[in-house]
Amino acid sequence: MSKRATFLLLVALFLPLGLAAPLAAQEESEPAPAVSAPASDEVGQARRGARREQAESRRLPPAVTTEHQITIGGETIEYQAIAGSIVLEGANGRAEADIAFVAYFRKGADPQQRPITFAFNGGPGAASAYLHLGALGPKRLSFGNEGEVPSSPPVLSDNEESWLAFTDLVFVDPVGTGFSRFLTDDAEVRRRYWSVEGDISALGSFVWRFLNRYDRLASPKALVGESYGGFRVPKLARALQTRFGVGVGTLVMISPVLDFALIEDGPVSPLAPAARLPSFAATALERAGKTVTSRAQLAEAERYAEGPFLTDFLLGPRDRKARERLIADVTRLTGLDEALVRRFAGRVDLTSFVRELHRDRERVGSYYDGNVTALDPDPFAARSEFDDPVLDGSVAPLTSASVDYLARALGYRVDARYHLLNREVSGRWNWGSGRRQPEVLSDLAAVLALDGKAQALVVHGFTDLVTPYFSSKLALDQLPALGSDGARVGLEVLPGGHMFYTRDTSRRALKEAVRPLYERVK
Repeated sequence: MSKRATFLLLVALFLPLGLAAPLAAQEESEPAPAVSAPASDEVGQARRGARREQAESRRLPPAVTTEHQITIGGETIEYQAIAGSIVLEGANGRAEADIAFVAYFRKGADPQQRPITFAFNGGPGAASAYLHLGALGPKRLSFGNEGEVPSSPPVLSDNEESWLAFTDLVFVDPVGTGFSRFLTDDAEVRRRYWSVEGDISALGSFVWRFLNRYDRLASPKALVGESYGGFRVPKLARALQTRFGVGVGTLVMISPVLDFALIEDGPVSPLAPAARLPSFAATALERAGKTVTSRAQLAEAERYAEGPFLTDFLLGPRDRKARERLIADVTRLTGLDEALVRRFAGRVDLTSFVRELHRDRERVGSYYDGNVTALDPDPFAARSEFDDPVLDGSVAPLTSASVDYLARALGYRVDARYHLLNREVSGRWNWGSGRRQPEVLSDLAAVLALDGKAQALVVHGFTDLVTPYFSSKLALDQLPALGSDGARVGLEVLPGGHMFYTRDTSRRALKEAVRPLYERVK
């Protein structure tokens, strides 16, 4: 299975009214029943009534509003929390999906001046709980760090680094994640929503309806997404900008993939292995006790990755001199045993790296942070099947914390399963039928070109091996200046992995990196 298909497990759009077009076309082509017109009308009415009853029976509870306060930086902020959902309908008016959200509005703020940020995670198939309870929201759960395990207590604390200090927040769970669900059993509806194109149409419709419902169309608007959520951000901004009539001034992409060609391995292209090398080097430095806090510490690895490594890789393994150079340089940068690197001819795959780097301690590293480890369940085998220490290790505490917080703190109880990670979504995701790898660099360029005031920030963790920071660096280097010598698009790299914000210092640094973007749009 490709990395794209399992992105969650490692982390040409429809028109707004076109979400239900295939279903509508299917219905129009159905043969007329062989009964009289009055009977046909009665049957049709009965079917429509049954569908409405089915949709109503699956609806999430009505929205609940609660009052809270938090002290951030010595300032007490009073805010409203709204837990609820928005129903999305097809072109035929039928309810198709109920999209759950949690919103935070600062009390007493002018809605025309106060920014509003829509946040979502990735996968596809992940709920927004990672950003909600890990980085941005007013409450925080500690998870995903060395020593934190599934049985760690899911206890929340006030989040001093909450973005509520400078923006209202809306955390969105796409259909199939969190408590969000389909309101119909129609397989075609499911196929449409679980696709690159249908997902953007659905999220665009959600954002429009939310802004309209809560009178926030005049507010400065921002999007933030993590992982595949970062892939969503430019596409969604472009759809909102050109199809829904909503301008987005701030785009924040956390640990995104901007071009899948830069993270997927192939038999010929050296791009993905080259993009991983600086993160391999950062992981090796931390393994040796040297925390990486600056790209300057990885300058040699970066220069090698975009220069000699590419040259020697493309010369091929039959070129003995090139192969020997690869083996020597990759061994030096990654800290791996030379015999292992030689076995791979200098082309070390991701799974081998996270296992072999920690093999001497009978532990395995995480794809999401190479230095967060767990015990190897089969340490003496040539190959081992293991759960990811970060991704799989955080499911239990984050799920329990999310459901408990919604029920007890926000008064929003749902008698149904909560999907923090829904593997069915990622397994059924439709990536499109084009020959090109999915990418959003063109969408980002289009958004910034059309709106000369829009700005973007990409933020990564040094030891993230799923979406390595250097892949975004290589992609962003291909953007035109767009009238500002590139100053409208920033790249920040912080200590930590895919969810670098689980580290206290990096969570604070993230907040300080994004704050200026919001201050410019007020």
